[in-house]
Amino acid sequence: MRIPKHIGIIPDGNRRWASGQGREKDEGYAFGLKPGLELLRLAKEAGVEEITYYGFTTDNCKRPAKQFAAFSKACVDAVQLIAQEGVSLLVCGNTESQNFPPILRKYTTRTEIAGGGIKLNFLVNYGWEWDLAGLDRPGSDRKQIYRELHSHDVSRMDLVIRWGGMRRLSGFLPVQSVYTDFYVVDRLWPDFQPEDFHRALAWYQKQDITLGG
Repeated sequence: MRIPKHIGIIPDGNRRWASGQGREKDEGYAFGLKPGLELLRLAKEAGVEEITYYGFTTDNCKRPAKQFAAFSKACVDAVQLIAQEGVSLLVCGNTESQNFPPILRKYTTRTEIAGGGIKLNFLVNYGWEWDLAGLDRPGSDRKQIYRELHSHDVSRMDLVIRWGGMRRLSGFLPVQSVYTDFYVVDRLWPDFQPEDFHRALAWYQKQDITLGG
């Protein structure tokens, strides 16, 4: 079975899930913690080498203050849960902004947690324009350009899985996703089931990897 080396995760649908449950929209984010941990364990069992979670973006910070506080807290809680699992952890995002949770600054350089293991990247207060800000330099070769990305320690992705039914990348690592296969799960993220991940891997087996050839 061909296993993608690096999988990107877009855990969408938290607010819609909360509304469907008769809850306030901001309450949905906390229910995405358990799925994130379960998915990480499934990825490790499958032999995935690297996984990236899309936490929140700089654009997300424009949402109502109550929602911002909720998804920011959920990201902090998620990183702290994940950090107990044995990973090589990197939190990537605009640390110069007041929207970046200070408690996560210690993970903005890759850190071996509980003996290390799978490379795990968590995008927090991430923006594609922020990521690409250093690339407008004529005469640079491809390798040099990649090193100038803020996300330079995140490798090219093989597969992106997005929950919630939306068919867009939403600015998710535009350089690393250049040849990524994109799988959409209609189920909302808090309703995650292991079969979502297994079906995505089975679908990936059928894709023709040409890299433009």
